[in-house]
Amino acid sequence: MLESWSLLFYFDCLMRFRGFGRIHSAVREQRVLPVVKRDDSASLCRAIDFACVFYFKRVLCLQRSAATAVLLRRHGWPAQMVIGAQLLPFQSHAWVEIGGCVVNDKPYIEGIFQMLERC
Repeated sequence: MLESWSLLFYFDCLMRFRGFGRIHSAVREQRVLPVVKRDDSASLCRAIDFACVFYFKRVLCLQRSAATAVLLRRHGWPAQMVIGAQLLPFQSHAWVEIGGCVVNDKPYIEGIFQMLERC
């Protein structure tokens, strides 16, 4: 959970001081690390969820999804952060997928938001 909280803090700082472009680059540049035994992806997502509970302010979906994607990649999972939007009413949202399956949000989220970017 400490690694999860640290990633939330890192992406919070990036969002505040460097902007969306740097968050996007940080996620895109994180390679899937080869590991001997992968941790369960669901337990890694739960670690991020618990870290969000103990974070000192509200965690936004972009920050949470960026941290989740990087954590999963560091533990051998080929995760992708997906950014989507809906037009009416306008909303944007970010989530994480592994092999086309949503892992950190509702499985039907792809039906609500149109995918804009995948990294």
